[in-house]
Parts: sequence; structure tokens; C-alpha cells
Amino acid sequence: MSIDATFWVAVSFFIFVGVLFYFKVPQKISDSLDQNIKKIKKDLDDAEKLKDDAKNILSEYETKISKSKQEINILMKKAQEESEKNMIKINNEFHNIFENRKKLAEEKIKQMKTQTIKDLKNSSVDIAILSLEKIIKNSIDKKKLDKIYISSIDEAKKILKNKSI
Repeated sequence: MSIDATFWVAVSFFIFVGVLFYFKVPQKISDSLDQNIKKIKKDLDDAEKLKDDAKNILSEYETKISKSKQEINILMKKAQEESEKNMIKINNEFHNIFENRKKLAEEKIKQMKTQTIKDLKNSSVDIAILSLEKIIKNSIDKKKLDKIYISSIDEAKKILKNKSI
């Protein structure tokens, strides 16, 4: 019987497979693959956790942003209401000041009118007295005239002062 090359290839193959099993190479490969699978699963789980954490953080920030927007809107409304109140208050104060100044001006005008009337009365009385004085001086005796003149001037002054007061 002749042993050909295929026989030796088969024998060497079985020896090779036997050596592999003897040194537990398939088990080591299996263990290595299992470790790699566990590591990949752990990495996937960690990635899922990180993804969930990122989603939670994102939702928290979105809620914070929406709350901030609401607070900003509330602050804007308050500021607008406050500015409207201030505008109304300032407008009312302006009108009050304007009315007060108008009243003061009217009072001043009334006072000036009354003062002018008094001045005119006093001037007209003075003019009338002077005119009467000239007329009396020219027409009557000087001594009688002086007595009448002094008494009439005093009486006229008293009467006019009582009327003007």
C-alpha cells in the first residue's frame, strides 16, 4: 500500500486539530470572543445610558429655556404696565401743574386789574382835588378858601379811602 500525500495531509490535519484541542485554543478563542461581546454590550449599555442622560439634560434645558421665555414675557408685560402707569402719572402731574399755573396767572391778572382800578381811582381823585383846588383858589377868598379846602380834602380823602378799602 502506498501512502500518498493526501493521507499525510489528513494525518497532519488531525494532529493539528488535536494539538489545537489539547492546548484549548477553541475555548480560548471562544472566551476571547465572549469577552469582546461582553465589552461591546457594556459599551452599548454605556452609550445608551449616555444617550438617555443627554436626552434628560436636553429636556431639562428645554424646560429651563421655556421657563426663561415665560419669565421674560412676564417681566416685559410688567415693565410695559409700569411704563404705562408712569406715563399716566406724569401726564396727570403735567396737567395738574399746568392747571395750577393757569390759576396762578388768572389770580395775578385779577390782582393786577384791581390794583389798576385802585390806581386809576386814586389818580382821578388826586386830579379832581387839584382841579377843585385851583377852581376854589381862583373864585373865593383865600382864608375861607383855605379852611374849606383843608376840610374838604380831608373829608374827600377819608371817603375815598373808605370806598377803596
